[in-house]
Amino acid sequence: MNMDEITPIEIPIDGTLDLHTFRPADIKYLVPDYLEACRSKGILQVRIVHGKGTGTLRRTVHAVLEKLEMVASFKLGDESSGSWGATLVTLHRVE
Repeated sequence: MNMDEITPIEIPIDGTLDLHTFRPADIKYLVPDYLEACRSKGILQVRIVHGKGTGTLRRTVHAVLEKLEMVASFKLGDESSGSWGATLVTLHRVE
């Protein structure tokens, strides 16, 4: 396969998006698309796993979420949902 070819990755739309396998540059497109897909399936509670690391990816995810009208709220996970290595997102219903 040519390196210029981009093969789409199938992501299960199940309410959990694990960003560990994606390039940071893809986040600004991936997160809104995934959230829209969840909303269209009626999934309004989404967990985005960004890892703990240095916090750069978390800050990028939060910056994207702040700009999306479909996002009702978001917060860091609790002890049972990934703690500060995950963000829990609540989406507005599709009107």
